[in-house]
Amino acid sequence: MKKIILAALLLPCLLLAQQKVSIIPQPVSIQIDKDSFIIDNTTTISFKKSDKDLKAVADFLSAGISKISGINLSQNKGKGKKIEFKISPTEGIGEEGYLLNVTPSEVRITANTNKGLIYGIQSLFQVLPQVRTNAILKIPSMQVKDYPRFKWRGMHLDVSRHFFTVDMVKEYIELLAYYKMNTFHWHLVDDQGWRIEIKKYPKLTEIGAWRVDQNDKIWAKRPQAKAGEEPTYGGYYTQEEIKEVVKFAAARGVNIVPEIEMPGHVASAIASYPELSCNQKFQLPLTGGDYTNMSSNYCPGNEDVFQFNEDILTEVMALFPSQYIHIGGDEVDKSSWKSCPKCQARMKTENLKTEEELQSYFIKRIEKFIVSKKRKMIGWDEILEGGLAPEAVVMSWRGEKGGIEAAKMHHEVVMTPGNPVYFDHYQAGPDGEPLAIGGMNTLRKVYDYEPIPKELPAENRKYILGAQANLWTEYITTNEGVEYMVLPRMLALAEVVWSPSAAKDWTSFNQRLKWHYRGFQQKGLHYSEGSNKIEITPKVENGQLTVALASEVVGSEIFYTLDGSDPNDNSIKYDAPFTIEKTASVRAVSVYEGKVANGIPSKLDFAIHKASGKNVSYLNKPSSAYKANGDNSLTDGVRGTFNVTKYWHGFYAKDMVATIDLGETTTVSKLALGCLQNKVDWIFFPTAVKFEISTDGINYKEVVQSELPLEKSVEPTAIHNFTTSFAAQKAKFVRITAKIIPALPKGHNGEGKPGWLFADEIVVE
Repeated sequence: MKKIILAALLLPCLLLAQQKVSIIPQPVSIQIDKDSFIIDNTTTISFKKSDKDLKAVADFLSAGISKISGINLSQNKGKGKKIEFKISPTEGIGEEGYLLNVTPSEVRITANTNKGLIYGIQSLFQVLPQVRTNAILKIPSMQVKDYPRFKWRGMHLDVSRHFFTVDMVKEYIELLAYYKMNTFHWHLVDDQGWRIEIKKYPKLTEIGAWRVDQNDKIWAKRPQAKAGEEPTYGGYYTQEEIKEVVKFAAARGVNIVPEIEMPGHVASAIASYPELSCNQKFQLPLTGGDYTNMSSNYCPGNEDVFQFNEDILTEVMALFPSQYIHIGGDEVDKSSWKSCPKCQARMKTENLKTEEELQSYFIKRIEKFIVSKKRKMIGWDEILEGGLAPEAVVMSWRGEKGGIEAAKMHHEVVMTPGNPVYFDHYQAGPDGEPLAIGGMNTLRKVYDYEPIPKELPAENRKYILGAQANLWTEYITTNEGVEYMVLPRMLALAEVVWSPSAAKDWTSFNQRLKWHYRGFQQKGLHYSEGSNKIEITPKVENGQLTVALASEVVGSEIFYTLDGSDPNDNSIKYDAPFTIEKTASVRAVSVYEGKVANGIPSKLDFAIHKASGKNVSYLNKPSSAYKANGDNSLTDGVRGTFNVTKYWHGFYAKDMVATIDLGETTTVSKLALGCLQNKVDWIFFPTAVKFEISTDGINYKEVVQSELPLEKSVEPTAIHNFTTSFAAQKAKFVRITAKIIPALPKGHNGEGKPGWLFADEIVVE
């Protein structure tokens, strides 16, 4: 019998494809033979009868086989072919690993725990038909040794912005389990809706679960509801429904981590019990993006707030057996605390110097209560501010900085940075894609993610529990939308957190993915083929502007045009980065197996001027979170759009002072700087823009300043080009200073704090 040996540290893609094995995530090791085991009516499931838990595992397999074939497998009967489950101490595979041995007469799954057996079954399901087609149920003869790289392999779902039914939540969990994800982070509470029944406080669901229906408006532009408007949109889960979902998840090896927000993001709770806020005024749950005249925080100076939350958590912990209880702790607008007598009295009594320390005091009290119930508290990385609670687990979402800091302090960490594992961000387009909150996290970006930061010292890496993707639902209102935004990106993350890092292979993953795409189609699941998009990346080096094109479609060719016309396979074929020397409109498509893969061409317009391709230096470097395509992005010929995460350089608390070396002395008569305003994200136009020119780079002369029109300054979201024209003068250097707003205005949720300044494209003509 000839054997094909596949090890995880080799490139398994072609051999796996030949054997029709497309398991995701990639097993640690797999050896495939040419024979097979066939499931039929004579097949029985064998296990130790005295182990009642194994009966549940057998039922899980039986249900799956019946669904795709109509065959009802017997249990512990007959002497024919069998599928055997065995719990046996096995070194090297941990609590969730398994050994799978398939011969023509027997399938045996061995593990240390039932979870391992479940994961072995999921691998079996991935080599069988995905829907009922009456095909023969044939499992290739193989030997698999498999175990996860990380303990925490998570997916999050926000049901507060938009309520999703129990059936949809179960579908979501089913998808997680199929790809060996073991943690479902259920975001049950936020400003826009309270989604879990709390028997001691019935108003939380009578009032807090419902808001005024504004689904006809874009999320960020929704006004706050007014008294008298009827709240009709929402929903909640009863405690019996919660128990049902928890049981469903446990049968598939999925732990549910509930998130009950505090001390911020609780407008729904304040609407239900106004006395828990600092101003104690009536309000309705938040409808969308407008935070005006409403309270979203508890009052930490009010002792009743702590009793309230302890009562809630007591009921929550009775429903969820999870070791981890998530309390949020993010984005707390502390302005109300500054003027609240109770909060200020608490600070004085507890010797707290800042409102950040007051937040830390709140979090530490809640953690003490959670720990007393023998659970662990987890929160977003803002819980680091003012001092981290003693045993807190940190979920790092604002990049990886918070996670690195926490791990160095010997705290457990879950990595979930917005880039690349926020699945509410675009995965393609944005042309032709459903409206999303912004950002661009493609399938390839997710697949290339490494949860352990390189800068984290080796001795601290053990504190990284794993990684998680988050699906916030401001722009996702339907079941189809949920499916579309997580598929196939969840599969990429599943391989990141399960498979050995050295085993990851983009080509192999793509080939295995095709089988899963077919399954999505057969099951009626909505998914994105967004990896067909061409990434157009401008780059400035040595005074030249070049453009690179890249496709995530393995084996495809790229064709492009420069005149704005739609390309095809007769257009210019891309082989290497090319130079842009004049204004151009680049359009590009990928062609795979003779067909254009992306129906809507990727596009990027370049406006060439005297500074295009020139080097830029900064007095204050832009934020590492908003560095666009590098230091010279301001001269790459591309104008920023309303997508805040692309093309813009962001500056926080420090002015932008940028100097361009034009390379030679030339005549200039017009200068411009493009800026973005997006007030809800703390991004404001600069208070002043100063333009200067120089011939030697030492002595600068100021030219006419550009004024901001009043109508532009008041717009919540806008782009403006600060432009100045003057009599032609000689210059080799151009320096532009844009003054950041030093304090956000009164009434803004960041009142008193510095704003962000976003700049893109300095134009010299």
